[in-house]
Amino acid sequence: MRSDITTGATFPDYELPDHENVPRKLSEIQGEDPLILTLARGNYCPKEHQQHLELAANYPQIAVAYTKVATISTDTHHSSQEFRASVGAQWPFLSDPDRTIQKDLEIQEYTDPEHDPMIPHTLVLQPGLVIHSIYNGYWFWGRPSFVDLWHDLRTVTSEIRPDWDLSKPGLHEAWDAGDYSPFHGWNKRSPQSTPSSYNS
Repeated sequence: MRSDITTGATFPDYELPDHENVPRKLSEIQGEDPLILTLARGNYCPKEHQQHLELAANYPQIAVAYTKVATISTDTHHSSQEFRASVGAQWPFLSDPDRTIQKDLEIQEYTDPEHDPMIPHTLVLQPGLVIHSIYNGYWFWGRPSFVDLWHDLRTVTSEIRPDWDLSKPGLHEAWDAGDYSPFHGWNKRSPQSTPSSYNS
């Protein structure tokens, strides 16, 4: 991996076509939430299927935790669609058959000249594509389990959500005063949209 791709750095905001052939930037997919990003070998690799099956099985928890997922592979468009469908994924699969990212990040898996994939990596990114953690998945045990991701995302979420602990001094007072800016979700609503049961 390129030397500047490290914890605390900003991951490049690549733009690639997704499984519907729509160009998508990583920042667009992420929005204001944490992002689990997998740089995958592709549809041919059984290790990728196992990792993505686990992610898909736990996707309902990922979704309710306001966390996004994206997969990038060197697959062609149709192969990327097959990969996504075969694991039951509900998140964007981005296709990079020209190996733009492989070359830019210097992660060519040179031990597999037949497929010429990327060395698999999984990254947990804070909002703004800030790198929290990087896992090298060349060997399967180097990939994060869902438990590993849970620990990473607990740390990330506690750092980015001002309302992580509702007992934090000042939060209750802010709520009572109608200041919803520290509260995730509520910070995008007008005071008039607060449920009547929440009003005194």
